[in-house]
This record gives sequence, C-alpha cells and structure tokens, in this order.
Amino acid sequence: MDATGDLGQTLSNGLKTLNIHVEVHVKSSSTAKKDDVKLHVLELLNRHRMVFGEYKWTEFDDEFLVQHVECVAVVDADVIQPVDLKSCCLSIHIFTLNEEAPSTENLEEDEDLAAANHWLLPAAEFHGIWESLIYDNGVKSQLLDYVSTTIFFSDKKVDSNLIAWNRVVLLHGPPGTGKTSLCKALAQKLSIRLSNRYRYGQFVEINSHSLFSKWFSESGKLVTKMFQKIQELINDEEALVFVLIDEVESLTAARNASQAGTEPSDAIRVVNSVLTQLDQIKRYPNVVILTTSNVTEKIDLAFVDRADIKQYIGLPSPDAIFNIYLSCLEELMKCQIIYPKQQLLTLRELQMLGFLENNISELSLSLKRIAVKSKGLSGRGLRKLPFLAHALYVKTPTVTLERFLQALAQAVDKQFEEKANLTNSV
Repeated sequence: MDATGDLGQTLSNGLKTLNIHVEVHVKSSSTAKKDDVKLHVLELLNRHRMVFGEYKWTEFDDEFLVQHVECVAVVDADVIQPVDLKSCCLSIHIFTLNEEAPSTENLEEDEDLAAANHWLLPAAEFHGIWESLIYDNGVKSQLLDYVSTTIFFSDKKVDSNLIAWNRVVLLHGPPGTGKTSLCKALAQKLSIRLSNRYRYGQFVEINSHSLFSKWFSESGKLVTKMFQKIQELINDEEALVFVLIDEVESLTAARNASQAGTEPSDAIRVVNSVLTQLDQIKRYPNVVILTTSNVTEKIDLAFVDRADIKQYIGLPSPDAIFNIYLSCLEELMKCQIIYPKQQLLTLRELQMLGFLENNISELSLSLKRIAVKSKGLSGRGLRKLPFLAHALYVKTPTVTLERFLQALAQAVDKQFEEKANLTNSV
C-alpha cells in the first residue's frame, strides 16, 4: 500500500522488497520541469546505487543537477545493512521551499494580537526540523503512517460511520520535548511526501491564548470567523491543510473557569463552538488537525475522545541524547569550531565493538557517558548545551573535540546545579 498516489520510479522489474523515499530539494531559482529533474536524479542514483541508511548528496557531477538542485537525500531509511537502490522501489519527491514569512490572521481590525499564523508549505522556516527531532520509539514514522492511512481510507471511500477516524492528533508531555516542532515538521514532511497528490500545503497555527482567553466576551463569533478562513483553504482540493492548536489544555481551563463562575458565562460556548467546527472540517479528506498539551491531567476529555492518536512525547533517553549531541558536534565540526575534524562512532558502531574502549572508540564512549549523565534534560535544553559549553568553558574560537567534550560535561553539571538551585528557591 502506498497512500502518496505515486509509488515512484522502479529501477527494477523484480520483486519490490523495499520502498525507499528520495527527497529532491530544487533551487527556488530553477525553472526546470519535474520530469527532467526526476530523470537526472534517477541517473545519479543509478551511478551511486549502494547506500547505507540515509544519505545526502549536495555536490554533483551532473551540470543539470548543479544548476537546478540543492540536494538529493535518501530519507527515513531505517536499515542496518547496505541497500542496492536498483532492487528497491524508489519514491521520488521533488519540492521547492517557500521562502515567504508567515502571514497573520487578525479577526478584528483593532486587535494587535494575531489569532493565527499561516504558512505555505513546504516552508523554508520549517526546513531541517524533522531531521533535528530525535525520538526512541518510532514516533515520527508512526505519525507519517497515520496520515497516509487517512488519505488512503478517504481515497477508498471507506464509510466513516462504520469505521471512524477523526483526523485529530494529540501530542502530550512535558515542555521542551519538541511537540510543537514535531507538528510543524510533520506537516512539512507530508507536504513533500504527498506532493504528487497535493500541489502545496497550508499550515495554520491557531493562537489558543488569544482565541480561548482574550475573546470570551465575543462568544463564538470570532471562533466561527477563524474556521471560516480555514474552510476557504480546505475548499481548495489541491491543498493539504494542517491546523495546529497548541496548548489545547487551555480549552479545559476555559470550561472549568466557566463552570466555576470565574469567567464570563459564554466561555463554554466558545469551547463548544471550537469542537463543533472541528467536527465539521474533519469530513474533508485534505485536512489534518494537530494538537499539543503540556499538562496531561488537564486535557479536555472532549478532545481526548476526538483524537485518533494520543502520543506521549517524553524526555529523551540516553540513546536519544547521544544522537542529539552527535548531530550538534557534527555541525560544530562542519563549521570548524571544533577543529580538526574527528570521526565519532554511532551507537550502532559502538555496539558492534562491544563498547570496548580503544583509540578509535575513546571519544565516542566519552560522549556516551555524558549522554547518560544528561538524562532528565529536555530536548530543548540539550540543544542549548553545546553553545553554553563553548561560551562558559571554551572561550576560544576553535577547540579540539576532546577539550570540547570536557566543556560539555561541565555544562551538563552546571545545568543540573541551576535546576536544583531554582527548585530550592521556589
């Protein structure tokens, strides 16, 4: 089953043992036709048939690709051995990034606070977020499969009265774990993955604090206005529309405050209006509703009932932390802040060595110990630590990898010290 509407180009008439996705980022200045781009990409892949997991080309020996393409990437390939692309089914996804800033929706002319932000996908602002998010339990692939299945069921005209799905995703968990970023990255990824079916994507991020807190006195009028604008986007059958409601627990706060008499009496009508609008737009095949919550126990039960997927996004494990740090160190070596460049082993490579320490594995095992010590920190905090390590403990333009790892360990210790001091002061 492939819900993208295009299984891509098969390089072999044999058995399709593995479906490989290839994303082709075309330069915004390019005027080349997609068919021509695909032809040259296939020639590139035919010349470089053997890949090990994910792989990216940013330099080309083909003048056409040099002129028109930023990069070609084999993505989301979770394999543990080299793959011969000639024996695979290749799905080629060609896209150009939209570099415009998001537009804002103000539902009243005298309001300074935007009710929503609106991006055209794929957006340059969201580029690279998907790759930067690292989880342990296959969350990203599960979410991709979920949306693909919603499209597939719609294509097959499955009766939703008999088999129910609501097109609603709820991501919940502690702050700083990447829930909002994952929603944006998922929308970006799917706008690329489904580009053969939908000409472009739309991403609308509703400002829940303004909609659910500031405008209760306006009852459901402004909510209706908001969803009328969203409805206009959905009516374009060539667009895949994503609606994000961040911190959806504010709905619960609205209901509870209304019932307790601490908010205007029509507050609960605002919430009911939102739920009604969501129920109406879910009938359309080209819309996905993404929601997040930091406070699990306060999530509105009406939303919980509507969510097809209720995915917990927790703090990263030591293995995930190791991979986060690894991506940060590779970036610093690429920018020659860590110099000279040294090869770090992946967890899989360390495991193949039995985690034995030698000249080759020494620094990688040191990074693994730092990752274990970092357990309990959020992904957001972890991404800041390489910067803090350099600022507080390196203080020179360039640094060796060994010295930087020492500084990173110091930065981790300081992070926990600051958390303890903050907790004590509170």
